[in-house]
Amino acid sequence: MSTSDDHTRPAPAEVLLVEDDAGDELMTREAFADNKIGNVLHVVRDGLEALDFLYRRGEHADAPRPDLILLDLNLPKYDGRQVLEQIKTDPELSHIPVVVLTTSAAEEDILRSYKLHANAYVTKPVDLDQFMRAIQQIDDFFITVVKLPRAR
Repeated sequence: MSTSDDHTRPAPAEVLLVEDDAGDELMTREAFADNKIGNVLHVVRDGLEALDFLYRRGEHADAPRPDLILLDLNLPKYDGRQVLEQIKTDPELSHIPVVVLTTSAAEEDILRSYKLHANAYVTKPVDLDQFMRAIQQIDDFFITVVKLPRAR
């Protein structure tokens, strides 16, 4: 039996991009715009700022709780592995899906990320069109297909 709630469009998801490369940030923003992804993209540039956002400290005191985190591994201050470990060992944050989105295709990075409980590991395509498709697929899967807990 269908209810009217089945057809209501969910509120836009809050997506946190942890990325220090301005070019990759721009491509992600373009992918959101070109694919008409209606989610809200927040960007932080290093591991420390990511933790400030997640713990709502300093200039991020009013930050929303993200529904999805796109995390680069090679970051200044705290690297992505340290950020991932902090997220997945904190009971208040561990439910948030984390997609490692990085240039590294090293087996050790892939294995370590999954051991730290990453929800997915995606190697950034160098080709712009492939990158845009990858962002669309991540959004389709984690925001549209799977059911995620919404914590605000």
